[in-house]
Amino acid sequence: MIKFKLEGEFIPLIALLKATSLVQSGGEAQTVVEEGLVKCNGEVDFRKRLKVRVGDKITFMGNVVEVI
Repeated sequence: MIKFKLEGEFIPLIALLKATSLVQSGGEAQTVVEEGLVKCNGEVDFRKRLKVRVGDKITFMGNVVEVI
């Protein structure tokens, strides 16, 4: 599990994927979200601009990111 310390109120989903090095670029992040490969709190979410907040868990390719 990856623990990500949030600075501020939220981080957009695609920015979180890049910040945790789960993807190499913003374009790749957008693609994996559009293809339904990312889950937020156990539910597939297709929103690239999803505001991820403290307590959320993002799952992608077997990796879990817990936002703290």
